[in-house]
Amino acid sequence: MRLFETISDETKPMTLTTQLSRDQIKTLPLFPALDMTQITLVRREQLEAALAALRKAGVAGFDTESRPTFRKGEQATGPHLIQLAIRDHAYLFPVDDAEVLAALGQLLASGEVLLAGFDLRSDKRHLRERFGIECAAVLDVGSLFTSESPTITVGAVQAVARVFGCYFRKSKKQSTSNWSARVLSEAQQIYAANDAWVALRVYQALQDAAAV
Repeated sequence: MRLFETISDETKPMTLTTQLSRDQIKTLPLFPALDMTQITLVRREQLEAALAALRKAGVAGFDTESRPTFRKGEQATGPHLIQLAIRDHAYLFPVDDAEVLAALGQLLASGEVLLAGFDLRSDKRHLRERFGIECAAVLDVGSLFTSESPTITVGAVQAVARVFGCYFRKSKKQSTSNWSARVLSEAQQIYAANDAWVALRVYQALQDAAAV
């Protein structure tokens, strides 16, 4: 049975409705992040172990990164990196190795692992359009929140502030960096890993609260 078929209607939105302003969020203590000892940049040598860990976990934080376009009419070529995170580790999958990408694509399409992330519509579309990968089990963590207005979308920074009372600081410099580079810097790897990991942390916190 696919994991997403076992998720029941007991997964209800939390009543964390108060929208915090950016200024309010910036006064909060920083959210503790994964460091390089908890991040694996997956190549063929690490592939089997990474996929086994993800299958064992059954649920993973999920995100992708793409090299941004800056010139009018420039064709986007992303995603260039796919990130999956479990409770204490994140796995980064560059898309430049066909063997690694094929194996990961099979996992994403199998439904064995629930992919939890924030606003994944474009991530799913780009994976489908560029690589033919259909993600079978995807959950938008933002949809687990209720808000004061239906027009409010809860993203990672807002969710972390509401759930943990912390500031999840995202670097604009890293978000707009060259994700198609063969060698990713430590700063890029830390940014990408935590983008996926924070979604898992929020999802797990909401699940734990709902079970009480």
